[in-house]
Amino acid sequence: MNTQTPRPTSPSHQDPHAAGPVRTAGPAPEQARATVVMIHGRGASADSILALHAELGLPDVAAVAPQAVGHTWYPQSFLAPTEANEPYLGSALRRVETVVADLLARGVPSERIAILGFSQGACLATEFAARHPRRYAAVVGLTGGLIGPPGTPRDYPGSLAGTPVFLGASDPDPHVPFARVQETEAVLAGMGANVEVRRYPGMPHTVNRDEIEAVRELLAAVGRVGSVGV
Repeated sequence: MNTQTPRPTSPSHQDPHAAGPVRTAGPAPEQARATVVMIHGRGASADSILALHAELGLPDVAAVAPQAVGHTWYPQSFLAPTEANEPYLGSALRRVETVVADLLARGVPSERIAILGFSQGACLATEFAARHPRRYAAVVGLTGGLIGPPGTPRDYPGSLAGTPVFLGASDPDPHVPFARVQETEAVLAGMGANVEVRRYPGMPHTVNRDEIEAVRELLAAVGRVGSVGV
């Protein structure tokens, strides 16, 4: 496991997550069959989300995990007015964009880049994919959904071009209404993604074995002969 510390791109008060470290696991992305960008949840860390990489049991898949300043990507609920979470939310989305841009610059095609997050990280993963649509290897939201209060316009331009999307969620969940997961499904499907939703009644705010196996299957399919768009 390695640590990379990129240079800040703007003043810390305007872009608080810009200089955060990036943790890695597995092979170098240029040599990996696929690379998954892993986004941790509130109060967690890059190291904690990287533990999922080991559980997936895919040694030829690389993992890259940025670390939020103060272990929180944005201060309020993801359902709060967007301005209430700035400048942290904008900085968080730019941080993910920087990580993905770095992979692309290193020659890793987007069809081999997956975006995965849990909880607050799942909200960032789905929102990032909607704002930066292209054909990804996969987008995975584990108990999370698109960011913003009810009624937020969802007129994202662009296409996800058949990207497989997996949304798993507990229901009821203390932080993520299942209705927002369903809205996320509809929006991403409307952008051309192939979306699967799995609802887990009574599950705590966590990641279960069924979700891990679903993610493993998605990532194991990347680069397989006959895979669509690869």
